[in-house]
Formats: sequence, structure tokens, C-alpha cells
Amino acid sequence: MSTYAPLAATPAAGLPDVSAPSGAPAPSARASRLDVSGALLALLRDSTTAPRPDPQLEALTLAVSADLPVLLWGEPGIGKTAALTQLAATLDLPLTTVIASVHEPSDFSGLPVIGDDPADNGIPMAPPDWAVRLVRAGRGLLFLDELSTAPPAVQAALLRLVLERRVGALRLPPGVRIVAAANPRSSAADGWELSPPLANRFVHLQWVHDADVVVRGLGGVWPRAVLPTLDAERLPEAVAFARRAVCGLLGARPTLVHRLPSGEAMRGGAWPSPRSWDMALSLTAFATAAGASRDVLSMLVRGTVGDGPGLEFLAYLDRMDLPDPEDLLADPGTAELPERGDLRQAALDAVVAAVRARPERSRWDAAWALLVRAAETGAPDLLVVPATTLAALRRDDWEVPASIEGLTGVVSVSRRADRAKARALNVTRVGR
Repeated sequence: MSTYAPLAATPAAGLPDVSAPSGAPAPSARASRLDVSGALLALLRDSTTAPRPDPQLEALTLAVSADLPVLLWGEPGIGKTAALTQLAATLDLPLTTVIASVHEPSDFSGLPVIGDDPADNGIPMAPPDWAVRLVRAGRGLLFLDELSTAPPAVQAALLRLVLERRVGALRLPPGVRIVAAANPRSSAADGWELSPPLANRFVHLQWVHDADVVVRGLGGVWPRAVLPTLDAERLPEAVAFARRAVCGLLGARPTLVHRLPSGEAMRGGAWPSPRSWDMALSLTAFATAAGASRDVLSMLVRGTVGDGPGLEFLAYLDRMDLPDPEDLLADPGTAELPERGDLRQAALDAVVAAVRARPERSRWDAAWALLVRAAETGAPDLLVVPATTLAALRRDDWEVPASIEGLTGVVSVSRRADRAKARALNVTRVGR
């Protein structure tokens, strides 16, 4: 039996007669058919949500919780708008969508309104209606869509909105969060690169689709954004950790404090500046207090200061967990060294650096004892550089400790292996 009956068919029991002298369906029949269509559409739109680990959704939620403007980058049609709609519902925030590309600069900076004598009172800048609604509500999620198709004049007008939360003469209340979305210039309709001042005000998150999420969602179950749970007892610790991490890295690598990319496309993304490092510090504190995964923290940090500086920061976090070299020198016999090779190498290098900074016979001997312990519990090739450097620190009146004899074979074997590898590579190159 056909699902859709022809218009001239005899009506079934209980349904209105759709026949009419003109051959067209009666108005009531049209309404009935549209009601059935609406019921079908409602069934298609009916879906539920379920908690599911999603690092990019968790990163977005953390950035919104930290009250930082977020910019989602992604190809058209991958669900950026749907994710924002679901996030607003989860946060119980009214969603206000503003298509940046179809607005004029005055829609964000305000329209001049002449009232009383301008010489006495000036000319106020009237805000748009959506800003007034947000102020009246006292809270909300402001979604700036199609940001990469906004011309430079509109981007300039958005600077004050994104940073200072001001629209004309109005200041958006603290309960308003700002999230934007953009398509890459290659896939944007008449797209523009973001200006560096505007780009540096956002946390940039790359939004990609997960095939499994899409399949489950089309089946009626979408992932649910879970609010980050901040441990109240860890807040002071999280802030201290974030400050120590950011200040420690920038103290050792001052060139990372501000680095404006040379290419126009790179300037429209995340890059390091005092402003973006401040955002990275806040996000590190939030991620630490929430117990977020390393993947989530990586997205957030790289989304504020860029991939290169962000990866350096993450590597620095690993080194922050290294044992204090002074503690290792104080008791080398029971010292616990990291298991991971790169971290063990960094710990040994830190010990040698500590001896170099304060060269004393007892500290030099303790460092050799520590290298012996490292040789007994780990890969010997990690000892070549620290042993060679430590040997160069010897003073003329310092006797060579007996423990060095145990390392001589290890270091010489490692060096012979390196030379053999180098010879093999040279033979391979010549053969080509």
C-alpha cells in the first residue's frame, strides 16, 4: 500500500474529505497533511544525548567556563553550530546568534543617536537589539558565526566586543560568554584572513568530525557536553602550578613571550603574545583544577599560543615533574630516577648542570654515584653526554672516584655503537 495517497483518493474513515469541485484539496486537508508532515519531522528531529568522552567538546566547555572567547575552525557542515546549540542547552544559557558577515561595523560599535545638546551631553552610541536583550537577560551565549567572511572593517569593530565586552554604550554582563565559528579561507564564501589583533583575542580550537559520533547521532544519540567539575580544594594549587609553569618556560625562553608570525595566514590563528600567554595560564589552571586529560590541555594551550610554543610548554610541564637535582645529589644511593628515557636524560642533565653551577668535590662524587645507579636501572646510552660533561668538570686535585671504572665500559661500548651506526649510514649513502 502506498504511503502517500493521491489527492483524488477516497478519504479514509476519520479523515476529512479532501475532494473539492475545483480538484484542489480543501484548506483543512492541506492543514491535515502538513500536520502529518510536521509529525514526521518531529520524529526525525527527536534525539537524545548520552555522556561520551569527547576531548574537543571538553576543551570548548573548559574555555567557556574560563570566560575566554573561543573560535571554532572547521569545514562547512561538520556540526559547529549544532555543538554550540547543544552546549548552550547544557549550560542553560539562551543562545544569541549573530552572523558577523552580514552586519555593518556600526552594528558592533553602535549607531550615533542625537538627543540633547551634543555639546553638553555628547552623542551616545546606540547598541543593536541583540545586545540589549543580552543585557536584560544578564546571561547568555553569544555566537558570532561566519567570522572568516566578515570584511576587515567589521573585524575591527569586533575588537572591542571580544576583548572588552562592549557594544556601543552597553557593557555585556559577566554572565555572557562569547564563541565564534569560522571556515578556513579555502572553504569560506568570499573569505578573509582574520586580522592579527582579532585573532590574538581568541582561543582557537580546530573542530573536526568523528565518524562514530556522527553515526551514533544520526541514529538518535548525540554526545552530551559535561560541565567541568572544578575541585575547590585544588584551586590554589592549580593557580600556583599554572603560574610556575608559564613563568618558568618564559623565563628560560624569553623569545616566546611575543612572536608575531611572518605569514598572513599564520597571523590569523594562534600565536604567542603576553595576552595569549595570560589566556594559556588561565586555561592551564582550569584544566588542572578539573583534572582534564593531556589531550584537552594540549588543544587549549596550542589554541592560544600556537603549535610550536604550545608543544614547548607541554614538554616543559613534563620536566616540571622531574626530581629536584639537589635532592638527587643529597642521596644518590636511594635516588628514584624517571622511567621514561627522555625524562631520565633531562634529570641527569639537570644534575650535571647543578654541579657545574656549584662545583664541589662532594657534589662531583655524588653525581658519579648517581650515574652508576642510572646505569644499573636504565639504558646506558643515556649516560654518554652527562658522563662526558661531568668528567670535564674535574679539578686537578680531585681524585677519580672508583665508581667511574664501572661506567668506563658502558660509555665506551655506547660510543663504539654510535660510531658503527655512523659508518653504516655512510656506507649506505655511498652505495646510493
